[in-house]
Amino acid sequence: MQTLAREDREVVDEFQGLISEILPPRERKARQYVIRSFKGKMSSLIPFSYKNESIIKLASYLLKYTTGSKYTLYQYVFGVHRFSKWITKKPDDMVREALIDKRAADKYIRKIDDFIGDLQAEGLAPGTINNHVKGVKALFRINGVNLELPYRVPKKVMYPDRAPTPEELAKVIDMADIREKVIVSLLALSGVRIGTLVKLQYRHVKKDLENGTVPVHMHIEAEITKGKYHDYDTFIGSEGVEYLKAYVNARRAGNERIEGGQVRGMPPEEITDSSPLIRNEHQKTAEIVSPGTVHCVIHSLYFRTGLIQKGSGRRYQLRAHSIRKYFRTQLGSISTIPTDYIEYMMGHTISTYNDIKMKGVEYLRNLYASSGLSIRPKTKISKIERLKMFAESLGLNPYEVLSRDALVMPHRTVVDPEQRKIEVLNQALKEAILKELRQ
Repeated sequence: MQTLAREDREVVDEFQGLISEILPPRERKARQYVIRSFKGKMSSLIPFSYKNESIIKLASYLLKYTTGSKYTLYQYVFGVHRFSKWITKKPDDMVREALIDKRAADKYIRKIDDFIGDLQAEGLAPGTINNHVKGVKALFRINGVNLELPYRVPKKVMYPDRAPTPEELAKVIDMADIREKVIVSLLALSGVRIGTLVKLQYRHVKKDLENGTVPVHMHIEAEITKGKYHDYDTFIGSEGVEYLKAYVNARRAGNERIEGGQVRGMPPEEITDSSPLIRNEHQKTAEIVSPGTVHCVIHSLYFRTGLIQKGSGRRYQLRAHSIRKYFRTQLGSISTIPTDYIEYMMGHTISTYNDIKMKGVEYLRNLYASSGLSIRPKTKISKIERLKMFAESLGLNPYEVLSRDALVMPHRTVVDPEQRKIEVLNQALKEAILKELRQ
């Protein structure tokens, strides 16, 4: 996270005061939109935006006439910021100059062309360059200057990513702690975007999770989707459900302990409907994690498992987004699952959206369950399920047994977590049977 220079903090503080006291509602919303978009991501863009009315006008336009995506504003303003540094002129000065003199506008077209050449020389991906140019052109257009390049900037991806294989994803799961297992399995088995994942609350899974219904249904509201176009439904398979139950139980139990005279760990947490499904780990109060944190968690797991190595290129083939691709790749390999249904469960806009939605949750649940979507081979999962059923027949709660084991050393690295579950359940069953025999 970038920190602000003292003079920049003063600018932000000054405008924060104006937001609440002086500015009309439209400008107030635009400036709040700026803060939401850049705070914690690239905070130096806040004072950069505040010092240029042309950027505030751009933010106001996006907020009023588009989805108001924080990601879009970030991409546009980052491109403007880069162009402004490259040409050593403030955005307001560039716009003012182009408005006064048509020849100046033509000059900026040539400058953008030179800018593209320099970015290409730096080795930036075509998609990144395209986004930078879109931001610069949007700045001029929304402020009254239409700049048209004589060609289209290519958007072809130079460094494509790919979906991990089941074996690779199993390695990632093996290396992960319980919260990381939840993050990875939910992305892989439900197909949600990272931006949606961090906004999920306990209410999204509560009914099926507490009733023991698998796969667990999640209704994703339009407000927490990327474009906010429409709601949709997706599911979490049995592996993800196991990890999620253990994680929720671990949060409820807490893991506070005394080390060196100081209290370490997290206190017991009351899980309510509005509790974040995945919480931060650095605050005593349960707050949501940022998309950036999730990206860092996944990249760290890739490095720790050896699936990617430093110095292997500008872009890695396996990225955080790649795990969502696993959902599409695995379901797409099953001929009985129509493509439109996969797209629907990923939240994509499709022509058959209403037809699929009218099929109902249970129809979709059965279709999802029939796919057998999983990370590990089914033979291993079924063995664990049989042990759980046996444990329940003896009056044991298998999820409590597994949660207690996870809490003993929550950050340990287990070579084969599924085998560990089998061992823990076997031990609990032996103790329960011996107890029954002694009575």
